[in-house]
Amino acid sequence: MNEVTAGTPGGRVLPIAAVVVAGVAQLVVLVPFTVASGLVAPAWAIAVLIAMWIAFAFVFVGTARRRPLMTLLVPVANAALLWLAITAGERLLGWTA
Repeated sequence: MNEVTAGTPGGRVLPIAAVVVAGVAQLVVLVPFTVASGLVAPAWAIAVLIAMWIAFAFVFVGTARRRPLMTLLVPVANAALLWLAITAGERLLGWTA
């Protein structure tokens, strides 16, 4: 019996579905939100935000291997940090659209 057939029938479906949903959500954080932040933030800030997204992508891959259900938290944390960075930039650094 291998790990795919171990346990209850369909026991691997939920972790795989969680990773797929979290992966799509992580891409959604990148494409419309991180890239579109260039309308508000300067180029150096967008470079930092994209680097942050790449770091979260590495965390996502590591988490998917060890604890697949926890991958759902990665795009949430990424979006929250993105929102905090843009909000702080608007309020403290005067970024405007």
